[in-house]
Amino acid sequence: MTVIVPLIALLLIGVFQFISGIARPTAEVTTIGYVDELGGFQQYTSRGNITMVRFDTPDDATEALVSGDIKEYFVIPSDYISAGVINRYTLEKQLAASSATTTAIKNFLTSNLLAGKVPEATVARIEAPLNLVSTRLTETGAVAPEQGGYGNFVIPAVFGILLALAIIFTSMYLLQGLGQEKENRLIEVLLSSVSARQLLTGKVLGIGAAGLAQVAVWAISAPFLLNLASSSIGGFVSTIQLPADFIVLAVVYFILGYLLFAVISASIGAVSSSSQEGQQLMGILTIPLLIPLWFMSLIMLLPDSPVWAFFTIFPLSAPVVVIIRLGVSGIPAWQLVASTVVLVLSIIGILLLTIRIFRTYLLMYGKRPGIGEVIRSLRSG
Repeated sequence: MTVIVPLIALLLIGVFQFISGIARPTAEVTTIGYVDELGGFQQYTSRGNITMVRFDTPDDATEALVSGDIKEYFVIPSDYISAGVINRYTLEKQLAASSATTTAIKNFLTSNLLAGKVPEATVARIEAPLNLVSTRLTETGAVAPEQGGYGNFVIPAVFGILLALAIIFTSMYLLQGLGQEKENRLIEVLLSSVSARQLLTGKVLGIGAAGLAQVAVWAISAPFLLNLASSSIGGFVSTIQLPADFIVLAVVYFILGYLLFAVISASIGAVSSSSQEGQQLMGILTIPLLIPLWFMSLIMLLPDSPVWAFFTIFPLSAPVVVIIRLGVSGIPAWQLVASTVVLVLSIIGILLLTIRIFRTYLLMYGKRPGIGEVIRSLRSG
């Protein structure tokens, strides 16, 4: 996974360059017919790649459609001005007409209705009344170096998914290793050489370093892949941006998120009777980490909602929420500070409890202790 993510991105860029080099897209002209029962619709029959051919009766248009001379046709009824209904006929089973066809018919009708009544420039503006361009300014009134838009959201959204997977996988590796060592009694041999604190620290730091290396490779390769894709593909890809401090926050929140889930995994692994049972329990606790991915559209619509401010500070969801919100809007500094402080305090508090659980239950086999029994053991310890 460390290498395959950048390699897949490079492969996609290479495939695009190869295909664009050997296959030049050709503009296919589509012919559709129309029957003008109202009269006055003879002009503007060429609408981009769509050409409209007039027929005298619906029967003539149907015959041309069946013979394959036209792809479809529509009828402008005599009461069109009052009713506004256009009847469309096609041989294909469709959910709805394509956006290109709908736009072409709408502009054809608009142009003919306004012909001779308003200037040509006004007709063109009525057909396309808005081309909205938004520019973000700084507090001093200058153009901000980092603009918003969907291009600013792509990298954080993709990286948010990868970050969640990396945290889940690395913490699961820790849980699975503990479970297997406990099942085959290897844990007894390990504890004869090191203390429970040393064993826990070594596992958390060892697997965490591997996960951090994975995230670092992804984060560092992202700017280079983005520049390569922008120069090779262009279009929307050239508008994709990396939010400011993205790489730093991605690494910081991976470290904090992993440490939190790692100590939770260690405590679950200590009390679980098998690795499978531990993974089931851990799967429940990873749900908050995935909530931002399930409701990503709501984050895009309402990034500054108090709900997402709460999940930004809530430790189990903070790593992914912060990364995704970073691509939608600015995150207030106090929320980032509060999120980091709560994560650090949660890690320290759960780590202290995990060490006690480790010492008490790591060498216990058989039935998993209940929550009440664990709490009583922590109080007595």
